[in-house]
Amino acid sequence: MGREKRRGKTGLSLLLCGILLSVGWGGDASALGFASTNGLQLSEGISGKVIKEFGVAASVSKLKNLVNSEDLVPQIIEATAPSVVGIIGKSAGEHSSGPDDRYNLTHGSGIIVKSNGWIITNAHVIKDLQNVVVVTSDAKKYSITESYADEYSDLALIKINAKSLKPAKFAAAAIDPLVGEKVIAIGTPISFSLRNSATVGVISGLNRKVDAAYRLIQSDTAINPGNSGGPLLNMKGEVLGINSLKYSAVGVENMGFAIPAATVQYIMNQLFKYGEVKRPSLGLELEESWSAIVGIPTGDPLKVTKVDAASARKAGITAGDDLYSIDGHRVTSLIDINELFKSYVPGATVRLLMQSDGDIVVRKLVLGQGDPLMGGEDSGADGDGQKDE
Repeated sequence: MGREKRRGKTGLSLLLCGILLSVGWGGDASALGFASTNGLQLSEGISGKVIKEFGVAASVSKLKNLVNSEDLVPQIIEATAPSVVGIIGKSAGEHSSGPDDRYNLTHGSGIIVKSNGWIITNAHVIKDLQNVVVVTSDAKKYSITESYADEYSDLALIKINAKSLKPAKFAAAAIDPLVGEKVIAIGTPISFSLRNSATVGVISGLNRKVDAAYRLIQSDTAINPGNSGGPLLNMKGEVLGINSLKYSAVGVENMGFAIPAATVQYIMNQLFKYGEVKRPSLGLELEESWSAIVGIPTGDPLKVTKVDAASARKAGITAGDDLYSIDGHRVTSLIDINELFKSYVPGATVRLLMQSDGDIVVRKLVLGQGDPLMGGEDSGADGDGQKDE
């Protein structure tokens, strides 16, 4: 079905496959005993909860989106499908079975971000891919002329020689999606002949720490190889994230993950500006506590296991020290640091609250440049691995 990323102690396999969304919220509001609020048919329980959380004006707007979203799906798909592309090429990686195997193909999806041919996709979609063909929704074929990849975030930018393309609109970083919010996925599942397939579902969870450098969006989606790099859309037709991962195991269903729009914008801006991602680095190797690793809420610090950078040694940091916070921001996991460092640049000075030899101390450290901190036994992207057969 697709290349497995790794199999952990739980017996789950994490696949870099993309997300297809299924299951919508339908039904007749009046038949369910909904009350009317400002002309909108709402249940008292739902309306009261949302109004309390967001206020009357915001609640009415949000609930209108929820109630009317079923009618919007076809229009959203029609409007956004031209911004989605299919990507296919000959695999030169571990799935290659010989230069004469013309069916040894791997494919994925991508999102147009600039009208002059720039496309964002997953890094594992284009990794080790040769003779790549990009196909737009109007069935036109293009070759890739430029590409920049960042394997740590699993994102890549590619360029095709095209004009007047329709860029997708990304959701504002300041507006967080909601658990239970209806979403749409568009992509190329299983076979390249199924380009621009669309499915619908809901967001299952936010800020998930799943074998990645940054937090992910979880959705209750049916996942198929080849959807990697395609968009996860809200009911405004905005890109909430880029579909990337799924859990695969017997008895496990509807556990898919997408890279949030804010992370996509951060990586994309860096790739456009530098051709790479210039990340700040503490110059330390850190270990999470047992509670943080298994997902139990904790305030446990991170343990310094190795000091790599001269600047960190100069700051007086040694192996065995505990790190509690960076510039007043509490950090209990490696992803906490990676997320925080989106707003920092190499060369910045930070204040670290630490414990050293039993004493609470503040260390001033000049950030270097390096790769993000990664947790887990196997954190490298393996590629989509879906053959077009």
